[in-house]
Amino acid sequence: MAYSFFQSSRSRRNGALHNLETSIEDQIEALREELAELTHVLGKTSRHRGKTLRSQASASYEDILGRSEDLLNELQQRYLRSAGEVRNTVRRHPLATVGAAAAFGLLVAMLARR
Repeated sequence: MAYSFFQSSRSRRNGALHNLETSIEDQIEALREELAELTHVLGKTSRHRGKTLRSQASASYEDILGRSEDLLNELQQRYLRSAGEVRNTVRRHPLATVGAAAAFGLLVAMLARR
């Protein structure tokens, strides 16, 4: 009788352990599915965000490139105007230009001596 009593107790315990093991396996499987879904959603979100950032960076690059081209054109125009003004000034006041150049050369020579 003791043998049958222990046997039935052991089978109940094994049944409970089996149920617990099945429950844990089911929970692990559910967690795996949720993790796979989360990974999929994060991947999609990351790709979308990456495309958005790439688009914004491209637009910013194009904007900066356009602005720099405009600035370069403006600087070239200013340079040409300044060069023209200098030429005109030299033509109108040749002696003053030679005197200013000589004074500048003298100043540079004095500074170079020190």
